Amino acid sequence: MCAIAGIYNFDNSPVPEDLLHKMINILRHRGPDDEGYYITHGIGLGHRRLSIIDLSPAGHQPMCNEDGNIWITYNGEVYNYIELAQELKARGHVFKSVTDTEVIIHAYEEYGEECLQKFNGMFAFAIWDDKKKKLFCARDRFGVKPFYYYSGGRSFHFASEIKAIITDSTIERKPNDRIIYDYLAYGLLDHTEDTFFEGIKSLLPAHYLVIENSEIKIRRYWDLDPTKVKNKVDDEECASKFYELFRDSVRLRLRSDVPVGTCLSGGLDSSSIVCVANDLLKECRAELKQRTFSSCFDHKKYDERVFIESVLKKTGAEMNYTFPKGEDLFDLTQDIIWYQEEPFVSTSIFAQWHVMNLAKERGVKVLLDGQGADELLAGYHFYYYSFFADLIKTLSFTNIIKEIIFYSNHHSYSKLNALGIAVFYLSPNSLKNKIKHIIGKKSWLKSEFIRANNKNERAISKYKSHLNNHLYQVLAMGLPSLLHYEDRNSMAFSIESRVPFLDYRLVEFMFSLPNNQKINNGITKVVLRNAMKGILPEKVRNRMDKMGFVTPEDIWFRTCAKHEIIEIIGSDRFSKRKYFNVPEIKKEFEAHCKGKKNISSTIWRWINLELWFRKFID
Repeated sequence: MCAIAGIYNFDNSPVPEDLLHKMINILRHRGPDDEGYYITHGIGLGHRRLSIIDLSPAGHQPMCNEDGNIWITYNGEVYNYIELAQELKARGHVFKSVTDTEVIIHAYEEYGEECLQKFNGMFAFAIWDDKKKKLFCARDRFGVKPFYYYSGGRSFHFASEIKAIITDSTIERKPNDRIIYDYLAYGLLDHTEDTFFEGIKSLLPAHYLVIENSEIKIRRYWDLDPTKVKNKVDDEECASKFYELFRDSVRLRLRSDVPVGTCLSGGLDSSSIVCVANDLLKECRAELKQRTFSSCFDHKKYDERVFIESVLKKTGAEMNYTFPKGEDLFDLTQDIIWYQEEPFVSTSIFAQWHVMNLAKERGVKVLLDGQGADELLAGYHFYYYSFFADLIKTLSFTNIIKEIIFYSNHHSYSKLNALGIAVFYLSPNSLKNKIKHIIGKKSWLKSEFIRANNKNERAISKYKSHLNNHLYQVLAMGLPSLLHYEDRNSMAFSIESRVPFLDYRLVEFMFSLPNNQKINNGITKVVLRNAMKGILPEKVRNRMDKMGFVTPEDIWFRTCAKHEIIEIIGSDRFSKRKYFNVPEIKKEFEAHCKGKKNISSTIWRWINLELWFRKFID
């Protein structure tokens, strides 16, 4: 896990070495163990290394092939590098290290751009092919690792983080109003190639970029296949296959030459990783005690220790708790904004920040986390409505009524409300957009800002199923933001975060399954619950509530953080922004403070955007 950066001048003019050094040095937190550069013929590659695999100097980057005509700067892990190295050796390739970096170089030599199909992992890299005078850049299938770029017409800058690109004073720091609108109105970010900085783009997940003869071409190299969805599967066989894939994913992600720990929230996802990792560690390294890291709160509504402790009791893993406090929120927010470098939608990142900090203090360099499971397994409750919509389409009224009753009983929701939202999913897109506009009207945004930036959404229709389309849309447009948070929070503490649920084999398998393996009898994550029987504590396996990685932000904003919020929304700088209807914002905040409503997520978006402006734009 590392930091990458580079500059490619199309006219072959020299790359300013001092600028490349600045770009790399500002990313030191991502790779404190080593630093390297390759500069020649209008191309400059820079690298900071966090040593995880092959800790020797042989892993130094930028790295080249034997002939010195192919160079790479790379961030990430290709988990199946051992198997790929054996395949490449059989084809005559000679290795001088045991790194996955060198595997990528030889795979590119052997397969060209098709090498991407071979990799199981998380990665962002740039390869300079000196023979072809070609720059080849790629990002992993789900966007676990970041790749940002800026093209001014005569040159191309890229880096792991935006802050490295804007060290170049000729690149203007200009806010992107279209992205700001999506963030304020809908809580969206990382849902397109555009960033909060106008002109700076993100290479989308599952895409690669090639520059030859001053021309930039971007192509998609992987996608899910909607024709592979099965209509019916056997529950037991399905659970067995899921477990086999999940276990192998965890096994691959335990590969490391440094200590590995696990994040444990007490939910189904992280608990499954801890339990499976524990079994794998016992098999190969029985003396090694697994270390877990958890965020907890004194507010019972937000505390999951009762579930965490049942997992610890079953596995015998070491517990490490951290207790984030609302009083520290604004003291730490400046640092968090600097590392996140784009606004974020809730203070859950604050809790994760504390977990990463604790892991760093305990000397752990790699953490496994449960990110991505909800997006695969329909874990969030809003997936029920697209599930109901699919049932309504079948006209199987017995199943519709049964599922709505189960849903209502398990989760204390109105049956009529559930049915109404399901019908909404079946309505034409034009009607949906009108309803969304009426219901989601944001009086606290200036009307001229809304008019200039409000665009109708285009629903993704890749699958015949509403639920699968919903899952695919969240995978494409919602998951990248969560991975953004995961990457920046972990790398702020020089920690590599790995996400076993996002093994592409597991993702492809999940999208091939019928709806009843995701939701059935009012229960989510059916196949995971079936697969983990006897492995997870029953108290965790049978959980019906869905908490997520939360903080008591609604309480904090009414109490210990209230003064800072009042100060920000009452400031001259805030009132002069072209986005906010300040009188309405003050009225809404007062209603929240009096307990008339809970709009903590909305409040945070106002505050976070303002603090981002002060840090990066003003």
